[in-house]
Amino acid sequence: MSDMTLGAREVPLGGLRGLTVHRTLPQRGFPTVGAWCFVDHFGPTTDQMTLLPHPHIGLQTVTWPLAGEIRHRDSLGSELVLRPGELNLMTSGDGVSHSEFSVGDPDAPMHGLQLWVALPAGARRGPAEFEHHPDLPTATGDGWSATVLLGEVAGAVSPATTHTPIVGAEVRVRPGFVRLPLRDDFEHAVLAVDGPVTVDGEDIAHREMRYLAVGRSEVGLQVQQDTTLLLIGGEPFDEELVMWWNFVGRSHEDIAEARADWEAGAARFGHVLGHGSEVVPAPPLPDVRLTPRRRSVT
Repeated sequence: MSDMTLGAREVPLGGLRGLTVHRTLPQRGFPTVGAWCFVDHFGPTTDQMTLLPHPHIGLQTVTWPLAGEIRHRDSLGSELVLRPGELNLMTSGDGVSHSEFSVGDPDAPMHGLQLWVALPAGARRGPAEFEHHPDLPTATGDGWSATVLLGEVAGAVSPATTHTPIVGAEVRVRPGFVRLPLRDDFEHAVLAVDGPVTVDGEDIAHREMRYLAVGRSEVGLQVQQDTTLLLIGGEPFDEELVMWWNFVGRSHEDIAEARADWEAGAARFGHVLGHGSEVVPAPPLPDVRLTPRRRSVT
């Protein structure tokens, strides 16, 4: 697998009138970086997040706001307002549901990242869990600093629960050229969150992602002004994934069963307090059998 640049596509979150996000993962022929299987970047925008209760299986949701506040409610009974610099991590296991709504000043900008991590076979049928981490460790180097969301960077270890060898960090880079340490047994990707960046000599536009193959112990980054980046990575994830709507399974049957259970109000997804019977309905399944997403790019 060689290094490559991945572009972003615009997707309405929560329907045609929902918040527009820029999605860099998954892409056709490129489903994962480590166990990371979904990367959405939203804002800056004054549009509001209005996501009614919706289900998940087989994944962890990672929510990291850079500006604005989000009220999280879930079927485990969790309810809190997530603010910039704080991490929400929800592990779906075999089923969970949640809602996310912007709160606070409606004219204040929203900006942030929402990501999924695929759960490995040993954890994907486990119980649902929710974690809120208001204080995360930071690492610093010459010209850069990083807030560690998951995993470890330069000796700083996040308390967030992980199920595969993985890393995720918000990296702030000062003008000039810097070297960021990496694990050479991980593959990585760098997302240009708020401006362009040069990654090992390759110019990456705002919102693009640069994939970095296994085998490097550092990456060179160059920016013209203070810039925020997202670093993700992990051991290559070798389990085949069937991804559809909000579900990560291993087969068409996994997905079809989860969809039917959600539409039937099955107990596996619980109930999110504060919303009554209002939920996001599942879209119809396609007329073809769902198959695993596999890497087909080299």
